[in-house]
Amino acid sequence: MRMTPDLLEREHTLATATARFDQLRTWEALGEPALGRAEVLELLALSEVLARKAAYGRQLSIRSARAAGASWTQIGAALGTSKQAAWEAHARWIDDQADQHRDSDVAGLTGPEVAELRDQAGDADS
Repeated sequence: MRMTPDLLEREHTLATATARFDQLRTWEALGEPALGRAEVLELLALSEVLARKAAYGRQLSIRSARAAGASWTQIGAALGTSKQAAWEAHARWIDDQADQHRDSDVAGLTGPEVAELRDQAGDADS
């Protein structure tokens, strides 16, 4: 069976993907049992799943922070970056979500959802 991030993303929650990744990574580091091709490819695919899920969760937390009244300066500090970089990354994510919905009509965010998020995001100085 081909191991792809898309297949594993549907199969795993963040918690189960992390647990499986940790198990495979530990086995890889210890060399016992030796990982075969299938397990190494699963480990690689799981690393992409974790990156995707973490990135999506990050954007949800940014949205929650803005809704709670956090400034972009505060959000940037929490992320270890500048307010401008934090705002730009969030704006790109909103654009990507709009593109996904436009391309698939299922995934991503609808026009009204995008408009609400852009309004909530404001500009980098808010």
